[in-house]
Amino acid sequence: MRTLIIGGGLSGLAIAEMLEARGQDCLLLEARARFGGRIKTEHHDGVGFDMGPAWFWPGQPRLLALTERLGLEKFDQFSDGALIFEDENGRVQRDRGFASMQGSWRLKDGLGALTQGLVDRLPAARLRLNAHATELALTAKGVTAVTEGGETFAANQLVLALPPRLAAEIGYTPALSADALHALKSVPTWMAGQAKAIAIYDRPFWREAGLSGDAMSRFGPMVEVHDASPAHGGPYALFGFIGVPPENRGEETILRQHLVSQLGRLFGAAAENPVALYIKDWAIDPHTASASDRKPIYAHPTYAMPQSMVGVWDGKLHLAGTEVAPQFGGYLEGALEAAENVLSTLDN
Repeated sequence: MRTLIIGGGLSGLAIAEMLEARGQDCLLLEARARFGGRIKTEHHDGVGFDMGPAWFWPGQPRLLALTERLGLEKFDQFSDGALIFEDENGRVQRDRGFASMQGSWRLKDGLGALTQGLVDRLPAARLRLNAHATELALTAKGVTAVTEGGETFAANQLVLALPPRLAAEIGYTPALSADALHALKSVPTWMAGQAKAIAIYDRPFWREAGLSGDAMSRFGPMVEVHDASPAHGGPYALFGFIGVPPENRGEETILRQHLVSQLGRLFGAAAENPVALYIKDWAIDPHTASASDRKPIYAHPTYAMPQSMVGVWDGKLHLAGTEVAPQFGGYLEGALEAAENVLSTLDN
């Protein structure tokens, strides 16, 4: 019994690792040249900085258990000091409160250590990079997937561990029902419209000034800033969520100038000279976002498995990923919750 998994993010890797632990055959296809999906960690001077999700919290038992099982180290988000507020006219006010993310956890070496830990537990024969599945078919013996490069892979059952809107862009034979396709296209991809910037420095001058690194802005381009430094030592960093709409942030050179200018307004002249500035625009990542995901999400969506996707293709086609997790949808915990739910379905 072979299971074919499409998508090498946290959910897909967790499914593959659990199947491997049970001695069950599986193959995971990932369209990118790397594993991790929306977990992406940049490294600078040997330190990992998360360009996608960065936090997890108490009350998320699966993620905590996985980090402990993989021997990874969590640490508290830095939260000492005052918060900065920038009003709609670019006027900066300090001492407007305290760190908003106090109580959250980050992972030493970044969350990329989590997905890499799962990759390391899987034989190389179970994993394929640069394998973008474009066509799926139900056959007399099970299912097949054809990649953009023309390779064909066969299995007894299939798991789509990717955002539902991207699943809707794949070709299906026989075709999914109109209700199923509509349901897939209606599910917003969590954080797909986001862009994130990380500025790296040799010293934490904001901490020296009694600031937490937290800032909230109505002027931009970043609407929210936090300390992204490692638990101990440097290099130190500030990261921000970019609030400029996707259609207006296409010119990266100009965006970089505005980001550095804003950091200077918020944290002083020292902030205008980062040793490195990383930007990740998820809205233009074709393996994360669809065209529909460029519209902003103003509230956390209600996520769950679309009923029209239950039992598809005689129960041989399954959907995973954080967007179908009923309790923790949109969070890293939700990716693991969805993986567990798929495993229980495969068991049946």
